[in-house]
Amino acid sequence: MKPIDIVLAVAVAVIWGVGFVATRLAVDEMSATLLTALRFGITALPCLFLPRPKLSWGLIVAISWLLVAQFLAQTYGLAHGVPAGLTAVIVQSQALFTVAFAALFLRELPTRIQVLGIVIAMCGLLMICFTVGYDFSVWAFSISMTAPISFAVSNLLLRRAQGVSMVDLFAWIGLLAMVPLLAVLFTVDGPTVTWQALTHMSLLTALCVLGLALLGTTLGYWIWGRLLRNYSAAQVVPFALLVPFFGAGASSIVFGETFGPLRLTGMIVVVLGIAVMLLSRRPPPLVEVA
Repeated sequence: MKPIDIVLAVAVAVIWGVGFVATRLAVDEMSATLLTALRFGITALPCLFLPRPKLSWGLIVAISWLLVAQFLAQTYGLAHGVPAGLTAVIVQSQALFTVAFAALFLRELPTRIQVLGIVIAMCGLLMICFTVGYDFSVWAFSISMTAPISFAVSNLLLRRAQGVSMVDLFAWIGLLAMVPLLAVLFTVDGPTVTWQALTHMSLLTALCVLGLALLGTTLGYWIWGRLLRNYSAAQVVPFALLVPFFGAGASSIVFGETFGPLRLTGMIVVVLGIAVMLLSRRPPPLVEVA
C-alpha cells in the first residue's frame, strides 16, 4: 500500500475507535434513539444532491434497517454502562458472525484457520461474559451483542451492492433509516423529551454528534470503500483490528476506564481470534466485506 493510504487506513481506525467515546459522551445528554436518529439524519443530507444507487429499494431498506439495529444496540449498551473500549471489541466481533452466517446460509465453508480463529474469539467472548454483572447489567450486554449480529447480516446483503458509491449508498441508507428511527423516537421518548434534549444540547454533545455523522460515517466509509476498491481485502481489513485498541485507549484517557485481568484477557483473545480469521492465507470472498 502507498504510505498515504496506510495513513488513511489508520486514520479511519482512529476515527471509528474514538467514535465510541464520542457516543458515550453524547448519551449523557440524550437518549440512544435520539443520538442514532441525529447521526443518520445528518448522514442523509447529501442524498438531496446524490443519485439513488442502482439497487432495489428492498435491498437498500434491508441494509438500512439492519444498520439502525446495529447502531441502536451499541449506543444503548454505551448508555447503560457497557464501557466504550469493550463495546468496540464487541462490535468488531461481527467478523466471526459474518463468517459463521456465510457458512450457515450461503454454504461458504470457512477454512481450518478461520475455524480456529472463530473458536479463539468465542473463548474471548466467554471470558468477557464471566465479568458481566459487576459494572453493567446482563441486559445491557445482551443488547450490545445484537450489534455485531446485525452488522454481520448487513455484510451479507452488502455483497450485492458491488460497484456503487459508498457515499451515495450511505446517504440514502441514512434517509431510509429515519423512518423506523423517528417512529421509535416519538413512541419511546416522545416529542417533549426530544425537544428538550435538542434545545438543551451542549456544544460538546453537538460536536460529538457532528463527528459521528460526518467523520465516523460519511468520511470513514468513503475512505474505507476507496481503499477496498484499490487494494485487496487482505491488505485493508486488518487495519480494522486497530479500532478496539484506539477505542479502549481513548476511553481510558477520557473516562479513566480500566479493565480487570479476565475482561482484558478476553478482549485481547477476541481481537486475536479475529486477526487469525482475517489474516488467513485463503480467505473466502465474504471477508472482503467483513
